[in-house]
Amino acid sequence: MAHAAADLASADVQVLRLLESFDLEALHGAVKDALRLGAIGYDAVKHLVLCRIERRPPKLDLDIYLYLPRANVATTAAASYMSLLQEAEKAVRPDRDVMGGAS
Repeated sequence: MAHAAADLASADVQVLRLLESFDLEALHGAVKDALRLGAIGYDAVKHLVLCRIERRPPKLDLDIYLYLPRANVATTAAASYMSLLQEAEKAVRPDRDVMGGAS
């Protein structure tokens, strides 16, 4: 498990180092595309940023590039944030209810 975490950290650094060659807007768009496609590796992001700059469609078939890690990123529901805020409020002010009144 520690080895996998180190690999991910290394890939994150590689992606950030792409800022040395590409502007932030292009890299940001490529990272968003990679997340949408489920391919979050350095190679995928670099390919996508180059395609954005060259204005050509990406040729990123994950069935061919088996070494590219796949991502499954879920959308967070707003209700989850409200629940966290309510728990934080209770922890900070245990003598008050969620709406701010005295209990």
